[in-house]
Amino acid sequence: MSNHPKFSGHQSGHQSGFTLVELAIVLVIIGLILGAVLKGQEMIENGKVKSVINDLRGVSTAYYAYQDRYKAIPGDDAAAATHASAIAVAGGGNGLIAGRFNDVAAPATATESNNFWQHTRLAGFTTGEATATKADPPNNSQGGVLGVESGAFAITGNVVCTSNIPWKTAQAVDIALDDGNNITGTIRTGLAGAAAVLPTATAPTGIYGGAVAVPSDTDTLHTVCMKI
Repeated sequence: MSNHPKFSGHQSGHQSGFTLVELAIVLVIIGLILGAVLKGQEMIENGKVKSVINDLRGVSTAYYAYQDRYKAIPGDDAAAATHASAIAVAGGGNGLIAGRFNDVAAPATATESNNFWQHTRLAGFTTGEATATKADPPNNSQGGVLGVESGAFAITGNVVCTSNIPWKTAQAVDIALDDGNNITGTIRTGLAGAAAVLPTATAPTGIYGGAVAVPSDTDTLHTVCMKI
């Protein structure tokens, strides 16, 4: 006779649900996913900041390389036809780059800010199209324009400017390279398309730094200018 207990054909049901261990595992997985997403966003933002910094420094490097070789400022070079190429359009030679950083026109009628690209490209310091009829400023990684001018945002002398930069990226660039305040120092920022983005001594509107409040929309686009 078997000593095994006998079971009826009906078994008691089990309650469905998660155990504490299962819940803990789920929470850990969610935490890892959120961490990866946040890390990815941070890497993307850091990439944007580095790209803007590289653009600003790259133009500055080309500016000084040209000046060192020819003892003249590209775009403003009165002897550009001798220095860079016979097709280069001469500048005024007064030490300042006239025009707006995003000027586009045929070199024969363009401002010095536009012809900066003709001179540096023909001399081999920057890349891009440079002919007797065309040498447009390049686009930056944000879809804006990268260029040079004089006196933007009340910065004395020649500056390099880059447009279409989100507020948080502009602030991060300022913190990395300057004083973190958009209305002081060697890097200054203004709203994209603002009248301050001209070769004048107009100061930018306060955007960040000091007592300036963070805007409700930190993706608002700005123009960042750095003293060369």
